[in-house]
Amino acid sequence: MKSGDRAFAPTWKMVLKSKKGLMSEEEYTREYYKMMRNSYVQHRERWEQLLGQEEVVLVCFCGKDKFCHRHLLKDILVTLGGVDMGEI
Repeated sequence: MKSGDRAFAPTWKMVLKSKKGLMSEEEYTREYYKMMRNSYVQHRERWEQLLGQEEVVLVCFCGKDKFCHRHLLKDILVTLGGVDMGEI
């Protein structure tokens, strides 16, 4: 949310609620997937550009083994034809 592509970022409200324990991982996941479905419609060309890249590295401020939207986005990209090469 701070510096990434807004087409793929969660809202700041979601991030804060999650960090404060006011939103479960399940709620966050549902909300993020809903946002990404809308984003796919509204920013289709950005999604196609991302999916057309040979290599994509998803980054965030969350720690490596922490629940994070980058893992959810990775799952979405794999569903849309991307290949998961694991974390660096």
